[in-house]
Amino acid sequence: MTKPVRRAGVIGAGVMGSGIMAHFANAGIDVVMLDIVPPGLSEKDKKDPAKRNGFSAEGLKNALKAKPAAFFYPAYAKRIRVGNLEDDIGLLKGCDLVIEAIIENLDIKRSLFDRLENTLDEGTIIASNTSGLRIEDMLQGRADWFRQSFLVMHFFNPVRYMKLLELVAGDETDPAVMSRMKAFGENQLGKGIVVGKDTPNFVGNRVGCYSMSLTMHQMLEDKLTPEDVDAITGPPMGHPKSASFRTADMVGIDTFKHVSDNCYEALPDDPERDVFKPPQFMVEMVEKKLLGNKTKGGFYKKTKEGIQTFDPFTLAYRAKGGDADIKKFCKGLKGSPADRVKALVENDGPAGQFAWKVLSRTLTYSANKIGEITDDVEAIDDAMKWGYNWDLGPFETWDAIGFKAGYDRIKADGLPLPESVDKMVASGAESFYTNDGRVFNLVKGEYQAREIDRRNASLTIMQRGEAAVFSNRGAEAWDLGDGVLGLTFTTKANSIDDQIVTALSESVTIGERDFRGLLIYNEGDHFSVGANLFAVVMAAQQKAWDQIGDTISGLQSAVQRMKYSTIPVVAAPFGMTVGGGLEVCMGADAVQAGAETYAGLVEVGVGLLPGGGGNMNMLWRALEGIPDGTDVDYLPFVSRTFQNIAMARVAMSGAEAREFGYFRKSDGISFDRARLLTEAKGRVIGMADSGYHPPAPRSYRLPGESGIATLDMMIDTLIAGGYASEHDALIARKVAVVLCGGPSGNSHEVTEQQMLDLEKEAFVSLCGEPKSQERMQHMLTTNKPLRN
Repeated sequence: MTKPVRRAGVIGAGVMGSGIMAHFANAGIDVVMLDIVPPGLSEKDKKDPAKRNGFSAEGLKNALKAKPAAFFYPAYAKRIRVGNLEDDIGLLKGCDLVIEAIIENLDIKRSLFDRLENTLDEGTIIASNTSGLRIEDMLQGRADWFRQSFLVMHFFNPVRYMKLLELVAGDETDPAVMSRMKAFGENQLGKGIVVGKDTPNFVGNRVGCYSMSLTMHQMLEDKLTPEDVDAITGPPMGHPKSASFRTADMVGIDTFKHVSDNCYEALPDDPERDVFKPPQFMVEMVEKKLLGNKTKGGFYKKTKEGIQTFDPFTLAYRAKGGDADIKKFCKGLKGSPADRVKALVENDGPAGQFAWKVLSRTLTYSANKIGEITDDVEAIDDAMKWGYNWDLGPFETWDAIGFKAGYDRIKADGLPLPESVDKMVASGAESFYTNDGRVFNLVKGEYQAREIDRRNASLTIMQRGEAAVFSNRGAEAWDLGDGVLGLTFTTKANSIDDQIVTALSESVTIGERDFRGLLIYNEGDHFSVGANLFAVVMAAQQKAWDQIGDTISGLQSAVQRMKYSTIPVVAAPFGMTVGGGLEVCMGADAVQAGAETYAGLVEVGVGLLPGGGGNMNMLWRALEGIPDGTDVDYLPFVSRTFQNIAMARVAMSGAEAREFGYFRKSDGISFDRARLLTEAKGRVIGMADSGYHPPAPRSYRLPGESGIATLDMMIDTLIAGGYASEHDALIARKVAVVLCGGPSGNSHEVTEQQMLDLEKEAFVSLCGEPKSQERMQHMLTTNKPLRN
């Protein structure tokens, strides 16, 4: 059953329901969102459909204003129809999938399922987003077809951003239903699927909640502070920078307590049950509404005097502090996540001792839960990486510290490892994972081949040959197979400098000679944060205007070289793709963007304007869909492009960048970052196989002086309203001159080279402005924009 989901119903318009609804819409699915009729309506309001749909409408409204954004693009909300369960339950007929995210009350869920059974067509898949109720209990009295079509689909919040989707089958769930929902989750939603068993909190929250709860109890026992713990349990342990308590503040302390309480109540026979009992300080924090970021105060809170910390011993806020030696040691841990965690637990100081106490018990607990919550060690590792953003899952961490060494140390501490791990050691196994693609199955007691999605490729896997085809200090170009040359930046944050400019041109030359296409794919957290600002500042301070001009000419030429290459060039942006990074993408024939791509030409924030052809290429993209010979006023297109550049408008998703015109409507979006490289390479191959030919250079009739005058009035209005400073206006006027094709009369034909010359002249002139230099220096020293 690989049939896609085209229409879905979501019941329950709370935080989870609205998040699921929004992400379904992101994936192009038509959604029916239902909730109950608000109680207590007046007789008049009971006849008003808008009032009766109040809860579902409010859920949609909340999703539209959510931060971080739930929708890729606000207009995607048009795919959603709201209603209520009394009047509109019939709208669910014809849905491929109906998922409920209502209150965790067994009787209410049973009542809902009874109504759904009498409404839905047989064959509709029904899912619950529950995390605490057992499937058998929820399905009491349901028909066979309903039971066979039912499963748990447990999303993590926020739904758009968290990769983990746990699927749990009931005893009678049709395997074909599980297969179809696995394909749906992976292919349409971009999720990572973990199959769990019907146990409280399933996989991710069972292990994650245990680890977090244990961390809090151990903190009290070792008399450490939240700051000490966060220094230890962040990157040194292969966990996110938010570590333990900053993560709790983001998630919500009440939410974490709810999960802990659920585990404690639902697991009376778990030997480690007491770990789940929330410590008293957390109980008091919830009572006092100190819930984290949503109440502007949790374990940490911002004040005028600085950040304060909630002291779990005094139950009061104090100035942020912590043990300086612990912080110093933890900051000194370098290398890969595996290197850091190994060095951490081998340390015999307070940081290493605390880390080992938490880690050893987490590893032991994870091993003991194999067979109960899931049969696969890889499922637990994936759940913690995708649901909690750990770099390494528990069993990957065990391998990192040394499987046998970790085993011996755990045994010496007297912790109760399961017999399956003893047998694994006796078999001579040296790790859970092997380099040849196998993983140890603790249930079967043997290695088995890993189920690897071949679409989840990395550059290391895809690269061919012993050495790069081309390399310099800033980039490498490798043979990626199938006639595709892959260029990747190696500078800090993939920033663009003279080495990148050279690599772009050289890669096109090599690609045209020896390959069928070129792919620009970078690694790291961001595709590119733009130009190397330090180099620009240094040149500006030395008044090396010719050097700056030559640099700009080089970048413009490299982008144009890509644009008119005889082979297809594809860029694969993700994360921050700003300034010169976006300009590189605009020079490509096509883009395959990660869903979480944040793109914009943001140079005005550092006192400049785009210098790598960004002004021209953004405007040209706005105009390229106009049929040749059409009598059209170009000024609205110029004005929209001007606003995007002058206001440094950043698209907050790959899809939004497409809607803004930063990417083309035909460009692709990869929902799963792990598949971006494979999908981008496929785009290169597809273009090469379909008879690629380069585009022809273009020119357009731009508005000239009349357009500049119109944009000047817009700028004056911004100044008068206090929305722009005089220096903002200076930069904006230069952007206006470039986009209007210069002040040479009114409407006139402007070539690409003329646009590039105007852009270069404006860029160099702004480098000489003292206030622009102040902005650049401020960004370098504080990583924040300066408004001067």
